[in-house]
Amino acid sequence: MTTEMRERNARLERTEGTARLLTIAIDGPAGAGKSTVAQRVASRLSYVYIDTGAMYRGITWKVLQMGLNLWDADAIDALARETNVVLLPPQSISEKQLVLVDGCDVTQDIRTPEVSAAVSRVAALSPVRAVLTTQQKEMGARGGVVMDGRDIGTAVFPSAELKIFLTASTRERTRRRWQEFLAQGVEVSMDALEREILARDEADSQREASPLRPAEDAIIVHSDDRSIDDVVDAIMALVSARLGSPISAGPLDKN
Repeated sequence: MTTEMRERNARLERTEGTARLLTIAIDGPAGAGKSTVAQRVASRLSYVYIDTGAMYRGITWKVLQMGLNLWDADAIDALARETNVVLLPPQSISEKQLVLVDGCDVTQDIRTPEVSAAVSRVAALSPVRAVLTTQQKEMGARGGVVMDGRDIGTAVFPSAELKIFLTASTRERTRRRWQEFLAQGVEVSMDALEREILARDEADSQREASPLRPAEDAIIVHSDDRSIDDVVDAIMALVSARLGSPISAGPLDKN
C-alpha cells in the first residue's frame, strides 16, 4: 500500500462511525468545471478528492517527455504500467491537487496545450485505461471520495451512490479553458481552442474503451450562467438527500 493510500485510509477512519460515507462520481466533457466543483464538494464533506483526468494527463506528459509515438499502443501500455502517478490533496481550497509523476511535480506541466492535445489519444488506449481504472477503484474502495472524470459512473464506480454528469455549452467550456491558459501566460486562439474541444468531445464519446456518456442513473447538471458555488450547492443538496440529513444547498437543474 502506498503512502498516499495509507493517508487516505487514516483520514477516512477519522470519519467512519460518525457518518455514512458515499462514493460520488462526477463525469462530464472537457471544460465543464468538474475538477473545481468536485474539489469543493470533497472539501465540504471532508472527503478525499480524486482527479482521474490528472492521472491520464500525467501518463500523457511522460509519453511526450519520452518522445514516444502516440500510436505505439504497446510502448505506451508498458510506460503506464511502470509509471507512478500520485495525487496529493491541496493544502487549501484555493490550491490545486498536486500531481506527481515518478516523484516529479507536474501539476502545471500537465495543463499545457501540448498535453491537452495528446491526452485524448492516450486515454483512448484500452490497456492504459485498464491500468488506471484498477488504481482508481482501489483509491475509492472504502467510499468517502469524490472522483471526477469521464467514465467514473459508467466504468470505475457504476455502483456509486451519487452520479453527476456536469456539462456546459461548447462556447462556455471554450471560454473557461481560454481563461485557464491566459492565467498560465499561454496565448491561444479561442477559435482554435473551440475546435480542439469539439475534437476532444468526439474522441472521448466515440472511443471503444469506456466512452464519455452519462450513466443511466446520472443527474445532468448544466453549469452555464451559474457560479461555482451555485453548482456546488446544487450537488450538496443531492448529497443531503442521499444521506438523509440536512446540508445547506441551493437549487438544482436536472433533466
